[in-house]
Amino acid sequence: MIMFAPADTLDLAGFAHRDLFKAVTHVWEALPRISHYLEEQAHQASALSAADVSPLADISAAGVILGEGCRVEAGAVIQGPATIGAGSQIRAGAYIRGSVIIGENVVIGNSCEIKNAIIFDRSEVPHYNYVGDAILGYRAHLGAGVILSNVRLDRKNVAVIDSEGSRHETGLRKFSAVIGDHAEIGCNSVISPGSIIGPRSVLYPLTHWQGCLPPDTVVKSRQNHQLVPRV
Repeated sequence: MIMFAPADTLDLAGFAHRDLFKAVTHVWEALPRISHYLEEQAHQASALSAADVSPLADISAAGVILGEGCRVEAGAVIQGPATIGAGSQIRAGAYIRGSVIIGENVVIGNSCEIKNAIIFDRSEVPHYNYVGDAILGYRAHLGAGVILSNVRLDRKNVAVIDSEGSRHETGLRKFSAVIGDHAEIGCNSVISPGSIIGPRSVLYPLTHWQGCLPPDTVVKSRQNHQLVPRV
C-alpha cells in the first residue's frame, strides 16, 4: 500500500494551515515549506495578547503567534517562526525550536523538543518527546519518551521504503515521520527516519519502527524474559 499523498494519512479539511499541502504530491514535501509559509504570516508576528503566558517563559521577540487561550507555562522556550493555535498548552520545560506549526488544543508537554514540524489539532506530545522534521495528524498521540528520529546515522538523504519494499528518495537530509490521524505510539518507542504511520494504527511500547505502516494496524512488540533465582 502506497501512502504518500497527504490525504492518505491526514484529514486536511478542518486544519487551519491546510494551504501548506497545496500542490504537494508526497506528504513530506510540506516540511521544507514551513519556514516560508510562516514568513508570509509575518505581519501577525508576536501576537501574544490573547494568550496566557507565564512571565517565566522565554519567547522570541518576533515571529511567534499564539492563539486565543493558548497557555505557555514557566520554563517553556519558544523560538520563532512559530504559530500555536487556540487552546493549546505549552507546558513547563518544552522547547519549540522554530519553524513549527501547532494546531488548536494541542498538548506539548514537559521536556519535549519540537523543530520544523506540523502538528494537527488535538494531538498530544506530552512527556519527554523529540519531534523533528515531522508531521503529526489529528489526535495523534505519542506516549512518554517517544523519539521521532530525523537523521540517518550516515547523514545521507532519507528514503522511504514502502510496504512492498520499494525505495523512494525524499531529497531531504532530515525527515523523521508522518504520524497519521488518531495513531497511537507507545511509550519509549523509536521511529526511524523516513517512516509513515497510517491513521488509527497502534504501536506497542518499546517498539522500533521504520517504513510504512498501513492504516488500522497494530504492531505488537514482545520481550523475551528469563527468570532466574537470585543468588
